[in-house]
Amino acid sequence: MPKASTRSLTVAAKPADEKITINLGCVDLGQIDLLVQEGFYANRTDLIRTAVRNQLAAHGEAVKQVVARKTLTLGIHYFTKADLLSLKAARDKLNIRVLGLAVIDPDVTPELALATIESITVLGSLQASPAVRAALRTRIH
Repeated sequence: MPKASTRSLTVAAKPADEKITINLGCVDLGQIDLLVQEGFYANRTDLIRTAVRNQLAAHGEAVKQVVARKTLTLGIHYFTKADLLSLKAARDKLNIRVLGLAVIDPDVTPELALATIESITVLGSLQASPAVRAALRTRIH
């Protein structure tokens, strides 16, 4: 079975950051604003990103163990039309399991995706055309 194409981050453009919304109590928000005002952080986003990175670093070993146990592929993975056509010719199917970003090229048709992708599990972000997403909706976990 052909492996998914993996492009170097130096070659491919950095994917857009995902936006999230969080609710904070007024006391927590006030403390964040105080730290920003006192120059510890450039802005609220800087503090929140730093806090998230610190927590991810603190739990880094646990993440590595879970990635290995769940056989997730870490990073950015591209699935091209050529990849999927090779799978179809071999009568093989993909079980996509990614921690990070999975990208199904826009030129992949819903029919080709259905013929070659058995399941998709993405912890992070999945980029695919609306038509491919709709076709695979029962296979995305």
